[in-house]
Amino acid sequence: MTQRPIAAIILAAGKGTRMKSDLHKVLHPIAGRPMLLHLIDSVASLDGERTVVVTGAGREQVEAAVAPLGVGTALQAEQLGTGHAVLQARAALYGFDGDVLILYGDVPLVRAATMQRMLDRLAAADAPATVVLGFRPADPAAYGRVIADVDGRIAKMVEYKDATAEERAVTLCNSGLMAVRSADLFALLDRVGNDNAAGEYYLPDIVMIAAANGRESAVIETDASEVAGVNSRAELAAVDAAWQQQRRAQAMADGATLIAPETVWFAHDTKIGRDVTIEPNVFFGPDVTVGDCAVIHAFCHIEGAQIGAAAEVGPFARLRPGSVMGAKSKIGNFVEMKKTSLGAGAKANHLSYLGDTNVGAMANIGAGTITCNYDGFFKYKTNIGAGAFIGSNSALVAPVTIGAGAIIAAGSVITRDVSADALALVRPDQTEKPGWAARFRAAMTVKKNNP
Repeated sequence: MTQRPIAAIILAAGKGTRMKSDLHKVLHPIAGRPMLLHLIDSVASLDGERTVVVTGAGREQVEAAVAPLGVGTALQAEQLGTGHAVLQARAALYGFDGDVLILYGDVPLVRAATMQRMLDRLAAADAPATVVLGFRPADPAAYGRVIADVDGRIAKMVEYKDATAEERAVTLCNSGLMAVRSADLFALLDRVGNDNAAGEYYLPDIVMIAAANGRESAVIETDASEVAGVNSRAELAAVDAAWQQQRRAQAMADGATLIAPETVWFAHDTKIGRDVTIEPNVFFGPDVTVGDCAVIHAFCHIEGAQIGAAAEVGPFARLRPGSVMGAKSKIGNFVEMKKTSLGAGAKANHLSYLGDTNVGAMANIGAGTITCNYDGFFKYKTNIGAGAFIGSNSALVAPVTIGAGAIIAAGSVITRDVSADALALVRPDQTEKPGWAARFRAAMTVKKNNP
């Protein structure tokens, strides 16, 4: 592991016109988190001293996204190539003495371990001037090529537009990601020209400029999926799918059972315990923790929720932010929870809405129960005591408290607090009129037949 200070320059100045979106390209989410923040998080895990995002079109959106993280920005007012973009970070890195990673905001899945490999290679005994991250795609297409020997020493870097037919036949491609010492970076960039087919200042040119001074550069390789870029909605979906595939594999390796892995969608921060079972078609939004031995049945949507050990969810349940399920509690089919805590062993098995509610341990919420938590202006709390039994088709009009052990009769509309161990019954007396139904049907039949 290198002990030198680390800085990162992340290029995010492109317009991203192929996304056809008002949202900046690098802010489109992968697993519920903007792709740029995935990259910043990976850099942060290396204890980087400085991170600078180079902005351009849509700079206000990017600046607003990174400001809370303490990440600096630099503006590339004109898009004159990747070398020109990196130069814009010079002032932000003034006084920095260490190693610099050059990354791309639309290449979000680069792992911290790969970044560290680049830095370690830069610190190797042969002291390469730069380290380039290469890959071998199934279709090299129009990627720049890296011409290197078997030991990874680079003989030439060339953009596809400027490459010969022989050079285009090389399969090792340039991802654009590099590691360079700060003492070398801007001095090399100052010497980059734009005498090429596109008239741009290419970052990779610093490799050959260093070579002209007798300093070799090196390439290390990674899998093509790790450096997949996002320039369109289709590519965004493909990168998200690749992330999901890796996360599903990790969940199973960590001891969870996924009945149909390809149908389960995780967020970037989903935490899954051991011996958890997840049935098909489950979607996890951000900020979800699932305890050991819990069961998530099919077709559930869960976000912002804590699910306790051996709890059971679904099928067809929705847990919204602020939902907390205690150990061995249960939420059944077509039940929705929002800002609600369900005590240990409590259950709501069918067709219920629980919002802004505290449910005590071992309480039972009958089918069709709703907590009426909103009056059109404000939200109110409902408290249901431990061991209480709420009969089917009941409405609890908040603010209201149901005491421990109380029973609410089916069909009740509760508007006042109920004492512990009491029975609350709110419905009119049942009356019966013998023969009325038969007389009604006869009268209506005559009326129907004689319009």
